[in-house]
Amino acid sequence: MAYKSLLTVSCDPAAAGNVLESAIALARKGDAHLDVLSLGVDPTQPMVYYGQGNALITQELLIQARERAKENESGLKERLGREEISWGCDAAAAQIDGVTRLVSLRARYADLVILPKPYAEGTGHEQEAILEAALFEGHAPVLVVPEGQTLEEAPKRIVVAWNDSAEALAAIRAALPLLQAAEIVSIAIIDPPQHGPTRSDPGGALSQMLARHGVRADIAVLAKTMPRVADVLARHVQDVDADMLVMGAYGHSRFREAILGGATRDTLEAAKVPVLMAR
Repeated sequence: MAYKSLLTVSCDPAAAGNVLESAIALARKGDAHLDVLSLGVDPTQPMVYYGQGNALITQELLIQARERAKENESGLKERLGREEISWGCDAAAAQIDGVTRLVSLRARYADLVILPKPYAEGTGHEQEAILEAALFEGHAPVLVVPEGQTLEEAPKRIVVAWNDSAEALAAIRAALPLLQAAEIVSIAIIDPPQHGPTRSDPGGALSQMLARHGVRADIAVLAKTMPRVADVLARHVQDVDADMLVMGAYGHSRFREAILGGATRDTLEAAKVPVLMAR
């Protein structure tokens, strides 16, 4: 099993060069095809403007977004042209509410989507829309690469967040090529239920499944000694000096996480290492 179809979406070339380099490195190592979408986004919502100028203003903003996308596309093609990999690159523009359709149509045919952090300081709402489009409508696993990080080298130490959920299992299955290549895999379980079906051996069945795929994993049962699950995971990632975190995404609704917070959003906001997630 390997990633053979990769996708990344570029809105801001100045802020996401490390994401492109990570995608190129993954394509090079796995002999995969890399598709790059240069996306220009008009952040205004439809019907924000009123009166006769509405259509003209909307058209002008879309023209500007399209010009930004084409300019970015030229730079992307110049960079990709220096690599001996299979690649494709095209440009598109849309208002913010049209991002979902553009991204999901491409993400559904990708084995892995590589994106920047959606909640970093100064990041626009389009990055959050792109991430959610890939996960929810594209049904693709997403690798989020924080600023300053690249995947020039395969991760050697990976933490897997495990809570018996379908989302976590989907992320683990999607991460198998990376888990198989890792030297150390730590299955992190936070406060397992005392009366659940796996209470006598939390993580045991998962560890056995991974072993059959050639993954040597240990199990770390962690107490929730901090208010947020994301903080406990971040501390464990630091304790084992991990290069990557694998976790399920949005076990709660997106609306609930946006208002009240949740493990997915909290983890992505504070991520210091790449995070592979799926649902």
